[in-house]
Amino acid sequence: MIETYQSELTLKNKLGRLLWGGVYLFLFRPSPRVLHAWRVWLLNRFGAAVHPSAKVYPSARIWAPWHLSMDAGAILGDRVDCYTVAPIYLGERVVVSQDACLCAATHDHRSADFTLISKPIKIEKGAWVAARAFIGPGVTIGERAVVGACAVVFKNVPPATVAVGNPAVLRPKA
Repeated sequence: MIETYQSELTLKNKLGRLLWGGVYLFLFRPSPRVLHAWRVWLLNRFGAAVHPSAKVYPSARIWAPWHLSMDAGAILGDRVDCYTVAPIYLGERVVVSQDACLCAATHDHRSADFTLISKPIKIEKGAWVAARAFIGPGVTIGERAVVGACAVVFKNVPPATVAVGNPAVLRPKA
């Protein structure tokens, strides 16, 4: 089933993203690296559900904070692109390393109007998404799974496995 979030096209949503863009540019992005609590506070003011012990680095890009959930100890590293058109959930102690992309939307290239398709992403407790990995819409990364550097994932990754390559291939965790 394709779950879409048509509300993303509303005026309220567009105004919210515009306001968030200003806050991101002037308050979030220039904040010192160590001020994780400040950035968590800002995200939560915009409807995110980010645990106080989570760490979000100032160069991480969050499209719509109200679709972001992060449990205790979760980390969004430097330059992570968190395209939250649909909800993105990071479980306890999840690490998303630098330059990774969590992309919760795509377009239907077969439709005449290039319809937006958005699906939630879920990354479960203790998983690690390594540097420059790409996680596509609707993907669940299982507990303690690892997505290797530069891997491209469009299918679910079971718990305690490793996904590497483009397209990602699953391997048992050693």
